[in-house]
Amino acid sequence: MYENDNFSGYGTGNENTTGTFSGADLNETRTENSYGYENHSTTQSAAGSTNGYTTYQMGGTTGSNNTEPKKTQKHGGYFRKAMVSVSLGLFFGLFAGIGFYAVQQGTGMFTTSTDTAVVDEIASEATTESTQSAQLATNVTYVESDVSNVVEKVMPAMVSIVNNFTETANVFGQQYTQEEAASGSGIIVGKTDDELLIVSNNHVVESADTLTVTFIDGSEAQAQVKGLDSDMDLAVIAVSLNDLSDDTKNAITVATLGSSDDLKLGEPVIAIGNALGYGQSVTNGIVSALNREITLENGSTGTFIQTNAAINPGNSGGALLNMNGEVIGINSNKIGGTAVEGMGYAIPITSASPIIADLMERQTRTKVAEDEVGYIGISLREVTSQISQMYNMPEGIYVVSVEEGSAAANAGIMKGDIITKFDGSSISSYSDLQKTLQYYAVGDSVTVTVQRPQNGEYVSIELNLTLGSRPASQK
Repeated sequence: MYENDNFSGYGTGNENTTGTFSGADLNETRTENSYGYENHSTTQSAAGSTNGYTTYQMGGTTGSNNTEPKKTQKHGGYFRKAMVSVSLGLFFGLFAGIGFYAVQQGTGMFTTSTDTAVVDEIASEATTESTQSAQLATNVTYVESDVSNVVEKVMPAMVSIVNNFTETANVFGQQYTQEEAASGSGIIVGKTDDELLIVSNNHVVESADTLTVTFIDGSEAQAQVKGLDSDMDLAVIAVSLNDLSDDTKNAITVATLGSSDDLKLGEPVIAIGNALGYGQSVTNGIVSALNREITLENGSTGTFIQTNAAINPGNSGGALLNMNGEVIGINSNKIGGTAVEGMGYAIPITSASPIIADLMERQTRTKVAEDEVGYIGISLREVTSQISQMYNMPEGIYVVSVEEGSAAANAGIMKGDIITKFDGSSISSYSDLQKTLQYYAVGDSVTVTVQRPQNGEYVSIELNLTLGSRPASQK
């Protein structure tokens, strides 16, 4: 690695390997020690010398020259080693420092004042974005897919209704009757000192012989008609609190009515009802349309909430709820029919509330004894759907004649009038009128709606009718 030149006739050392190189006038002996340094000894013959050799040496070998051998040594050898070692150390330290710096920069451990400023700026921007995100979050409505808490809250206000009625049919001039039952739903909307008030659809409870209501605890009670509105397809029925046990009274609640005016397209809704008569079931969806105008079977037109929440037979009269558990609609399977899937309809609660309030104030009616049923005093004929289409006449009861001095005559009912409503209940057949009259006694006053032909078209007229007693000849 480093060379020390010794020009000598002899060379000594420990563990040295010696080689001899010969030339014309030069003999060189190279000695390499075990530490990796090389010692060179060169012997040169020179004519005219005293002993034939000129000796150059560094350490302990003498020649036979009478002249003191000249000791030649490269001054500063040890200093050079020290400087080389220091230089290597400095280089090593420099490169190590550069490597350490690169590692720190790569891993983010090394921070300068500039880096600190950048970090502070990033942190500031992150804080600003976080604040903006928090402000934005306050304006976002998050929809919870789990509606069990809402359902649990409102289910005690839901009831199932069974309408037991008598089906009458004419076959080849023979009249046949059969007992039938239809299922529907209701919502508890009020409570008085004596009654529990339940809203439903008119078509769910009309023409009923009896109405059976089932509550959340499975108990049953008979209900009576409080009031009907066929145009809006609404009804209020009442259950006597005396017919309910204390357990049932503690289990049920009164529903909270909301507002349908605040609804938005796409807003989530929940429908609850006695689907197919199996008991209460829950479906959910969204508001598909608002103020949807539809013509009903009786010819009246209304605006309704359209939803994709499943509303099946038996759901009629049940609740359409918002995510706060407020009633925002009265479901009706009859609206729109069943021709298209995913399109259910509900009566907006804002439109229904005034009518419900009015029906709740009416007198609760129970069936009266047969000999006490009120009497109108007309002869009549049914205007069926076929006759209605053929002659462009409203469906209902056509007045063929009016008995002189009868309740009908006193009310102003005339021959040719078509009775379409009796105290708010739709009348389309003799059977409808007969079943409705079972709840009205002699002396009761009701409003009767008739369609009267004037100038080639029918005009709706409301008349106040006070029921009379049946003539002795007809008893």
